[in-house]
Amino acid sequence: MKLALLVVLAVFGLSFVWYWVRAVKRSADGPSGSQPMKFTLFEIFIGFITNFFDTLGIGSFATTSSIFKLKGMVEDELIPGTLNVGHCIPTIVEAFIFVSIIEVDPATLLAMMVASILGAWLGAGIVSKWPRRTIQISLGSALLVAAALMFMSQLSLLPGGGEALGLSGIKLLLAVLGNFIFGALMTLGIGLFAPCMILVSLLGMNPRAAFPIMMGSCAFLMPVGSLPFIDKGRYSLKAALGLLSGGVPGVLLAAFVVKSLPLSVVRWLVICVVIYTSIMLIRSAVIEHRSNSKANEQS
Repeated sequence: MKLALLVVLAVFGLSFVWYWVRAVKRSADGPSGSQPMKFTLFEIFIGFITNFFDTLGIGSFATTSSIFKLKGMVEDELIPGTLNVGHCIPTIVEAFIFVSIIEVDPATLLAMMVASILGAWLGAGIVSKWPRRTIQISLGSALLVAAALMFMSQLSLLPGGGEALGLSGIKLLLAVLGNFIFGALMTLGIGLFAPCMILVSLLGMNPRAAFPIMMGSCAFLMPVGSLPFIDKGRYSLKAALGLLSGGVPGVLLAAFVVKSLPLSVVRWLVICVVIYTSIMLIRSAVIEHRSNSKANEQS
């Protein structure tokens, strides 16, 4: 079962790369030309550091969103697509590692991953069509939720979990429903890691078993969730390539060399930055809406 899962994951990853390369070539041949592809060392560094900490359990979406917004590197409406496309391959590498080394009930793992894929497919089709203001408000609100979850984790207010490596009956149904929702939220820019770990802990599973579940879920849902963003060009190509280029080395370093770090201070810093970023996104949406309203009144 585990070997079959890893084979399918490899097929997903290779298919995603093939689809992405074809889409970039098609856009280059189109009337409007292609997006710039020359990424910077700083964009590689962002990919490296965010995926490094992602592998250690902090997550990469909230941190990457914050850096993009604070540095003005990616337009607000392109952030969700850039996160899903750019972090896709590093997340697949993470999944290969954690699915291979951590034991979890195969039926539970498979059911939760399929649910997340369906959620991502539905969510991406919706989010990729949203206007800039809707994405600003939604992403800002999602980051506030992420910051709240991190804050609760820091204060040990979240459930510690049990010893189970799998679920059945009503608990499995709740886990599947939860991961469907989390998969849809991934396309909005809120990471799956924190809510998934809380969910499996509430249902009595060993928190360690959450790692292959949440990383496997993301590895399968992100290729699916990325396709609408790629098709509609709703992402930054060069920023996504930077995340990919730095992300894979960051994952490998964290998984095989560092393995663990005292991350408490880092998490507090991330919480502060994420809260600030969410406020700035919502503020931008309000200011732009007022400016547009005034322009319409004058015309």
